[in-house]
Amino acid sequence: MKEIRINFTDFGSSFVLEENFIYRMLSEHYRVIIDEHPDYLFYSVGGYRHLDFPDAVRIFYTGENVVPDFNVCDYAIGFHHLQFEDRYLRYPLFLVHRIGESELRRLEQPKTISREMAQRKFCNFVYSNGRQADPLREYFFHRLSKYKRVDSGGRYMNNIGAPVGDKLAFLSEYKFTIAFENSAMSGYTTEKILDPMRVDSLPIYYGDPHIDVDFNPESFVWVRDRESVEAAVDEIIRLDSDDAAYLEKLESRWFTRPATIDFYSQELLRFLQHIVEQPKEQAFRTTSYAWAGYYKQCLKRAMPLNGSYLFRKIWGLIDRINNLRKEE
Repeated sequence: MKEIRINFTDFGSSFVLEENFIYRMLSEHYRVIIDEHPDYLFYSVGGYRHLDFPDAVRIFYTGENVVPDFNVCDYAIGFHHLQFEDRYLRYPLFLVHRIGESELRRLEQPKTISREMAQRKFCNFVYSNGRQADPLREYFFHRLSKYKRVDSGGRYMNNIGAPVGDKLAFLSEYKFTIAFENSAMSGYTTEKILDPMRVDSLPIYYGDPHIDVDFNPESFVWVRDRESVEAAVDEIIRLDSDDAAYLEKLESRWFTRPATIDFYSQELLRFLQHIVEQPKEQAFRTTSYAWAGYYKQCLKRAMPLNGSYLFRKIWGLIDRINNLRKEE
């Protein structure tokens, strides 16, 4: 088994090596050595320490809605729908969700649907924080509530007395779940759509404009933008009024591909093998010469602004801008 020397940095305090999908995949096929002077460095958005490894092939990954900076990384793994030579792999964010591979594989299986599912309560809305979310989420909640009461079980806009303790149990009591991402970005698909699927509550989805690449659009109500809100509400009313139509839609398979997990696992392995199987000196895709090198040096000068401090400063600035807009 080939030996490879790697390390991880700038992943944040919640990072656990043994739980990382990249580490697990590599460990299945290589003898992995965690080295302070690695040949291959995997890094994220939690700081600038990755700039201290000029001799390592740098591979970027993050689950946040940040586009890879190919001026710094040699390769990147992300959720955006990008193409860039041999340097990028799209690996959907929902695949690294905390529910785990076994639960994802269960969602790939045919469903067991009963008539009683059409007799559940109408719709739920479970969110904890609405400050930084796309305002379309709140707008849709109020718009759909004009048809029937929507039960809000999170801390945000709660209308049932208190936040629910078991989210999945709560979702399972409803025919529909408002499953809106906090922002609409290409490829940004989180647990928002997965959670209702796990308990066979029909998702009402807004977010990734290319959600149909991975999820079957026949298995959820798709709110593409503000202009499609009324059409979505009409579809929800139709399904709510017709048990047969509702159950037929609920029975549709969740994923577009019949073997989504295996497909992306093979893609990940192929991508990682391509990086580590070529001679290291041929694996670099960036340079430290000319303006590319100057660019990296400018980033290094920002290192005292560690990730958490910079994050707070950015969000503070965004809040100030939003407040000024409201005053206008």
